[in-house]
Amino acid sequence: MSSDTSNKKFGHLPLSTNGPLECALKGTVLLNHPSFNKGSAFTPRERNDFQLAGLLPPSVQTLEQQVQRAYEQYSMQADDLAKNTFLTSMKEQNEVLYFRLLHDHLPEMFSIVYTPTEGEAIQNYSRLFRRPEGVFLNIHDVDRVSHDLSLWGTTEDIDYIVVTDGEEILGIGDQGCGGILISIAKLALTTICAGIHPNRVLPVVLDCGTDNEKLLKDDLYLGLREKRVRGERYDKFVDEFVRAARKLYPRAYIHFEDFGFDNARRILDKYRPEIPCFNDDVQGTGCVTLAAIFAALHVTKQKLEDLRLVVFGAGTAGVGVADQVRDAIATEGGISKEDAAKQIWLIDKPGLLTTSTEHLSVAQKSFARSEKEWEDVEEKDLLAVIKKVTPNVLIGTSTKPKAFTEEVVKEMAKHVERPVILPLSNPTRLHEAVPEDLLKWTDGKALVATGSPFKPVKGPWGEDGKELEIEVAECNNSVVFPGIGLGAVLSRAKLVTDKMLVAAVSGVSELSPALKDNTAPLLPGVEVVREVSVRVARKVIQAAVKEGVATVEGIPEHEDDLDEWIREQMWDPVYRPLKFVEKEGATREAKGEMRVVGSLPKREEV
Repeated sequence: MSSDTSNKKFGHLPLSTNGPLECALKGTVLLNHPSFNKGSAFTPRERNDFQLAGLLPPSVQTLEQQVQRAYEQYSMQADDLAKNTFLTSMKEQNEVLYFRLLHDHLPEMFSIVYTPTEGEAIQNYSRLFRRPEGVFLNIHDVDRVSHDLSLWGTTEDIDYIVVTDGEEILGIGDQGCGGILISIAKLALTTICAGIHPNRVLPVVLDCGTDNEKLLKDDLYLGLREKRVRGERYDKFVDEFVRAARKLYPRAYIHFEDFGFDNARRILDKYRPEIPCFNDDVQGTGCVTLAAIFAALHVTKQKLEDLRLVVFGAGTAGVGVADQVRDAIATEGGISKEDAAKQIWLIDKPGLLTTSTEHLSVAQKSFARSEKEWEDVEEKDLLAVIKKVTPNVLIGTSTKPKAFTEEVVKEMAKHVERPVILPLSNPTRLHEAVPEDLLKWTDGKALVATGSPFKPVKGPWGEDGKELEIEVAECNNSVVFPGIGLGAVLSRAKLVTDKMLVAAVSGVSELSPALKDNTAPLLPGVEVVREVSVRVARKVIQAAVKEGVATVEGIPEHEDDLDEWIREQMWDPVYRPLKFVEKEGATREAKGEMRVVGSLPKREEV
């Protein structure tokens, strides 16, 4: 990684992050600014130019040395939550060091900055609170939404917004205003995984109250201590946010995160035809799961037209997966979505969803099976469906632990040579089955990917009973949603279309290790996620151009040039040389005003 020189071909691009970085701050003000602070790595010249010489120990160290020290400090923390808190503190002091530490140790630290440890941090948000980050909007101040959002920056400042209402967080349910941490965590992943600039992102929580009794009774809880507001007032609040965000930050891509089941799909369907937006629980989960299915079908030498998919758990994630699979079948096979849906069976608490199932959502209805088909089956539970459908792919999004029993798995394996089984519920304790059991019950033949990380599984599954170690892919949205966002941001796409999402899926599946070794993981791991994001972004941009929704001019047509164009605009965790500029005439970035309340021009001047 280097940021000392400019890219001759694409260094002129507005989002290029190569070359010197202008800075109008000096002394302790500079040291206290996380975007500019280098700590002990300030060069002798920078220490002189920025009046730092007496404020730092004399030894000048490299970023690599700082990472070594930071990793030792991280390793000394008592438990995973303490490690999460340590990293949060580091981010508030020195962003480059924080992201470089993550970059260098991402496979180890991913579960600390995201699921499952981030879930624990969110549950304890009000007790761990030190300083605010992001925008907190509450449903009693709808008339302040635009004003409060405007405090974060000016029209050109924001590329990526993550917003949540905190109702359904990481499998742990309603966390109220603590949901701001999921917005922050998702944005950290977009930076480390796809190079979205950390200065150009906006985390938002829509506080509508909470139905979490524990929070309502907690004197330290920082959010609205009242039951959730729903219905017309809720819809007006969400709409006010979307309208204000689009007016204030017209170039920004909006990522909806962890909304409740009743709202997630409905909100996405409402705004998707109008603005560039994305819901990770619906579309991201669907895309990464479809990429795993693509890779598994390659191993089993089958095609999408051969797919018989059972989804156990028909909530936001389950229906999202079904949607993506259906759309891909329709696109690839040139058939209607209605016909494509016939290859998919959804099971929820009442059992198989049929035309006689009560209280189906609009999204669920499109997958409901004819009741007449199932008149001969008394109990329409998972085992009964497996017996009748003989699926080749089984997906779990139910949060019902151990639902994929030995009987269920062995029944599936009776009819399929290499059953594809993806228990995706989070966190780990809610998994429908663990990889070790799935492989044991199928004599190592199951193709498995999970929603949380698991260690490799050893067993006598090689030739002549030789012990074989099988790596289990993590069906992690982070290999797809950051690249989709990067592609949408760089192309300034007007919308995020179905074809852009299918293109993203192909970008991930093309890099599946299983394409070269059928005992390898079905999906690429987080250690190569930045390269995956480049591929995904390339595919998304190409699809956006083809569909006429890309608005940026001069997007390269040749793939190698396009990859270089993408990389040039990805932020890297490296120290750029600082160039001092006087405050008069300096940019807001140089004055350290990005993401800072105050010192903003009046909105009418923008």
